[in-house]
Amino acid sequence: MSATNSSNGGPLKKKSSARDPAFMGRIILTAAPPNCHSEAACAGKRSKEPAFSFFVEVRQPPRLGHAIFALFFALSIAALSSLAQTSPASFPGPEPANVVQDFTSMTGDFGNQGETDVVMLLERSRHLYLRDSAGIEHLLNPLAFSKERDQTSFTYASNEADAWVLAFKQHKSEPIWEIFTQIGPYHRLPYAVPGGNIKVVKPTRSLEEIRTEAIAARPPEEKGPYRNSDLVELAKLDPAIHLDIRYATANDFPGKAVYTQARAFLQRPAAEALVRALHRLQSYGYGLLIHDGYRPWYVTKIFWEATPPEGKIFVADPAQGSRHNRGCAVDLALYDLKTDEPVEMTGLYDEMSPRSFPNYPGGTSLQRWHRDLLRWAMESEGFTVYENEWWHFDYKDWREYAIGNVPFEKLDAAKN
Repeated sequence: MSATNSSNGGPLKKKSSARDPAFMGRIILTAAPPNCHSEAACAGKRSKEPAFSFFVEVRQPPRLGHAIFALFFALSIAALSSLAQTSPASFPGPEPANVVQDFTSMTGDFGNQGETDVVMLLERSRHLYLRDSAGIEHLLNPLAFSKERDQTSFTYASNEADAWVLAFKQHKSEPIWEIFTQIGPYHRLPYAVPGGNIKVVKPTRSLEEIRTEAIAARPPEEKGPYRNSDLVELAKLDPAIHLDIRYATANDFPGKAVYTQARAFLQRPAAEALVRALHRLQSYGYGLLIHDGYRPWYVTKIFWEATPPEGKIFVADPAQGSRHNRGCAVDLALYDLKTDEPVEMTGLYDEMSPRSFPNYPGGTSLQRWHRDLLRWAMESEGFTVYENEWWHFDYKDWREYAIGNVPFEKLDAAKN
């Protein structure tokens, strides 16, 4: 199936890497990055200026073959992932400028007809890139665009000997739904819709039946010794800690409220570390939005029984217990202190997709920066991000606490 050019209806073919210098001179637009390169220099300097510029940048064809480069890239990512599990995340640098909405709507993951090949459109330094299935990023240069009423047609190409060429249409600032490349069309994958939505799981049994069994069940037996539980309510520690306890609402992946109260707790050392992380973030204009903390064991069992096999990497096995059950794990995000609005991340909380991975390379520079800033603040205070969820952080002392199964409404009585 041949792709078609959105502007002339003819076959979309690969473009030569040669560029017309006069054409290049007309469309080069660049902007300098903020002048701060360290944690101290960047504190309080938040970019407010939306920016995106069309440009063409000449690049030499890669000297390494794609296969060699892909192997090197994969080994590098593996090494970095291994390092990330043992070393706190570094400060992510200056806050990137925001980009206009119509450009944000271009980003996402796209699959071919059989979804056997997936490519990614992402923004980096105000430029559009295509990341192929081998993990190689290709800088995309705008070749042409035309506007007719509320619809704009774009054509982009990478500046390589074996160039990527793609065309797509965008209605106003809405997401682009399909891109046409020299090797065929790619459609936007369902999870990659900007703004997104939480996929509600469909358990094989009713949630009420699962809940009844979970409450009647017993947590696994463990051998101590363990520290005494000292759960602290997070909302009482600092007014900049806000709550958005999704599991107390129907806006969660089970599609029904699982918690009986919208509250969040952590063991005291973890709670104190959380407040220190908050103070780091406040100097950059952000507060903490808590989604979950201590989780009674029976809730973990509900999640496990309700989740289909393909989603179980995102939920804890009740046979092992969860770090949430021990009061040493927290799910959280950032909100803007000036607007009280949650900030955009690369994916949504509790989203069961590749966008949930802490090293997911897609989205915009600002979305990735938000995610990485949260990780830097948390890991600087003794937490470690969970490898499958950017929002989930475990406190270093989690092994020293036993699995808990006390419901929220009985916690106050349990302390007396």
